[in-house]
Amino acid sequence: MKRFIFAALVGLSPWMAGCATAPCDPAARAAFRANHDPLEPLNRKVFAFNLCFDRWVIKPLAKGYKHALPSEVRTALRHFLDNLDEPVVLANCLLQGRFKSAGETAGRLVINSTVGVAGLNDVATGWKLPKQIGDFGQTLWADGVGEGPYLIIPVFGPTNPRDGIGEGLIDTFFDPLRYLLRHRACSSAVSGGRIVFHGLDERAESLDSLDEIQRESIDYYAAFRSLYRQNRAAELRKGTASTALPSIDFYSDPGE
Repeated sequence: MKRFIFAALVGLSPWMAGCATAPCDPAARAAFRANHDPLEPLNRKVFAFNLCFDRWVIKPLAKGYKHALPSEVRTALRHFLDNLDEPVVLANCLLQGRFKSAGETAGRLVINSTVGVAGLNDVATGWKLPKQIGDFGQTLWADGVGEGPYLIIPVFGPTNPRDGIGEGLIDTFFDPLRYLLRHRACSSAVSGGRIVFHGLDERAESLDSLDEIQRESIDYYAAFRSLYRQNRAAELRKGTASTALPSIDFYSDPGE
């Protein structure tokens, strides 16, 4: 599935090369970034498809998941999946020169994998080691690479060329499971299951908040785009999880 994102971004690359460059004036640049959506006609069509897919497939599954599993079980599963992501976060923190964050991430990985019983319990947060944000899209941003145009991928949702390629391709090389399961018959099943459960859990947690945003928005597409960019911008600057918008892995890939 991540290869699909990469292929879609590469296929659009010739068109994206001709996109407008952000102005130099700070105020003009802020306005440009807030509205930079040259693919809006296409994005709106994909967004409509995603809403339909979410309504008939993802949302019912998320409701069933939330109903079937107690909150304690869902929390343990979320911690377990987050712990599997820590090596990727660690690698990107090091690449960005965020050595304090790298140390905290390494500490989280060791503590939660041992005391936290394979990551099922987030003991590290209680020991003042907060969860960090670290992905290759953020690493490229730290190196001054522009994001490119706003883009919505079917099912996966909002992203941009920088973050889509960074997370959809490069980050997979930092994941130890890629190498541990390389020659195993269950490799695809484990990778797919990891994505599905992560997405279902995050969608289940955002059921009420997303419904509220949709009800109160005159233009849900524009509101979602604005809130999503705010959330990603906060992640890029702080390197820690933001609460500006509910995190939805099935419905949104990082993209400012």
